[in-house]
Amino acid sequence: MTAFHRSTLARAGVAVLLAAGGLATVAAPAHAADQADLALVPVSYDLAKGVKQAKAKPFQFNVENLASVDAKAVTVTVDTAGLKPKKVGFVVPDGCEVSGATYTCLLGDLPGGTSERFGIPLFSTGGRGAAGTLKVTIKADNADGDEVEHDITVVKAGYDLTSWVQDVQANVVVNGAVVDEPDLKPVPRGRTVPLDWAVYNDGSRKATGIFYGLTLPPGVSFVQKPEGCLEQQFLGKAQLFCEDAGAVVRPGQYYTTDVTVKVGEGVTEPVLHEGDLFAYGLDAAEGQPEEEPEVAGAQQRKAFTEADELDNHTTFEAFVDLSAQPTPTPTPTPTGAPTPTPGAGGGSGGGGGLPVTGVQAGLIGGIGVAVLLAGGVLLLASRRRRVVLVAPGDEKSEA
Repeated sequence: MTAFHRSTLARAGVAVLLAAGGLATVAAPAHAADQADLALVPVSYDLAKGVKQAKAKPFQFNVENLASVDAKAVTVTVDTAGLKPKKVGFVVPDGCEVSGATYTCLLGDLPGGTSERFGIPLFSTGGRGAAGTLKVTIKADNADGDEVEHDITVVKAGYDLTSWVQDVQANVVVNGAVVDEPDLKPVPRGRTVPLDWAVYNDGSRKATGIFYGLTLPPGVSFVQKPEGCLEQQFLGKAQLFCEDAGAVVRPGQYYTTDVTVKVGEGVTEPVLHEGDLFAYGLDAAEGQPEEEPEVAGAQQRKAFTEADELDNHTTFEAFVDLSAQPTPTPTPTPTGAPTPTPGAGGGSGGGGGLPVTGVQAGLIGGIGVAVLLAGGVLLLASRRRRVVLVAPGDEKSEA
């Protein structure tokens, strides 16, 4: 999944209800055999008051290729003329072409039957309220594309979590959602690879405490995972539910920890649908992953209200190399679990993985039930997690 300004500004997420109710019900019209069919769906809606330009929130949009034909040279054009400059400002991502109030960015090719996320970086310039409209158009060399006019609202100051997962592929560099790998390939069956995932805080206040759920595509299993999480199988998919009550994620930082996964030896499909990550703040901090313990009072809890819950969720896929015979990878024994080192920041961040189309209603329903059942178990589990809290700007400085 590609994000325009990953070095400092881009994250990702999708709304459960939006994806399930919006994408799943769209019927694809008939097209020529060599034509792709692109559909565009907005994901983010609200911007927290006080979000600075240096930590702008990438408003997420999902572009889906409904056809079986690959969409070639997909581009997105953003018209900012409808925004209210006294409410909201925008950042033009690196590598995009500007023409007046519009700019155009290249996403690249989009395989048939998959989707991709991109972010349009916005920041707060004034008070709360309606902030105008973005006009966003998606095209490809072999597709007419789609267009939406999307209203933007500035809401009260608060944290704003957005989730991001890179598709399961070979040669992925674990660097906190910096999409800069030039040689991504499908994963041979039986191979264990790292999963690059992150939960960003795109708001104006720190998030204290985090609860998240991670579901893998069918045929993929967890090898290394955070301690103390609840693990289960649901509809043939491996799931984790984790709570880190001590995490403190400030604006512009992201939360992650080491996860490795294995593609099963018996997998028979080249693309496995669909993995899932969601995250929510707990509005209170306990423990000491990064700073002194903190318990939020009544006023703090009010201030910590999530600014935009619709992009707390994202989906992803696993790409599998079926040409080679399965080569089982020995399961490593964790020995202290080294902390991942953030990689060099990218500019426009092109060439990431491509997440899945929509969200299965059964999967979402199962997650909802499992969250309720898991809550009591997680409260009794270990509250200490090995976690990396990284400011995206710091990644780039270490390049």
